Amino acid sequence: RDLLMMAHGLADTVIGHHARRLGGRARLITIDLDPTDDPTHGNQQLSFFNGHYDSHCYLPVIGTLTFDDEIESYVFTAVLRAGNAHATLGAEGLLTRAISKMRGEFGDDVRLRVRLDGGFATPRLLGYLEAMGVEYLVGFPGNSRLDKRIRRLMGRVRMLSKASGRTETLFGETRYATGSWKRKRRIVMKAEVTRLEGREARDNPRYVVTNMTDAPEAVYDVYRMRGEMENRIKELHHGLDMDRTSCTSFRANQLRVLMTTAAF
Repeated sequence: RDLLMMAHGLADTVIGHHARRLGGRARLITIDLDPTDDPTHGNQQLSFFNGHYDSHCYLPVIGTLTFDDEIESYVFTAVLRAGNAHATLGAEGLLTRAISKMRGEFGDDVRLRVRLDGGFATPRLLGYLEAMGVEYLVGFPGNSRLDKRIRRLMGRVRMLSKASGRTETLFGETRYATGSWKRKRRIVMKAEVTRLEGREARDNPRYVVTNMTDAPEAVYDVYRMRGEMENRIKELHHGLDMDRTSCTSFRANQLRVLMTTAAF
């Protein structure tokens, strides 16, 4: 309970600070959540082997906020999780409280946007985001059906890249539903051929599921700005050693993560 209240206090402090800084006025607030690996090397409680990272680890989830058109993003939460945690574990709780707090500080009319990577693209979480009335952009893993739909776009971009000798990109969209979705959703498609000196050209198709109505290229540009979130994670890891979670107790390690995040 004490750790939970500390996490709430940290998030409230960050959101309250920026509400005062901006005079309670913001047109758009973007929330990013991203898991990161925290390798473990001892007998830490809830450390498990994760095949994706090929190591025993924890999987903390980091949350950041970006206000309007500012470039800087601000960490507001960091929650330690077991090494085998699914990306979505705890996401609804974190988002529900953050959304409520920001609407309380900035008013119900503030636009809230949530950006997530492909690990969060589950039917339940997409439905949750829609029910909460927020904009969302969620990375979506490719599959054979989507690969067919992007085929013509990929053909065009291969021709462009072959003619220019450079990396070329085109954008499109489709309406799509998996077998577990109750309805079709908008998928923005990025067809890209990357060329690096001394290497063979490589196809690089990407997909984002979204409820935004902007042009496909504009939507993908917004999604691509998640890179700033990754900078915050690197700073937490390499600047403040957030991954020094060597205590045997999971709760003690969560305390370490919270103290690091507060210092940040």
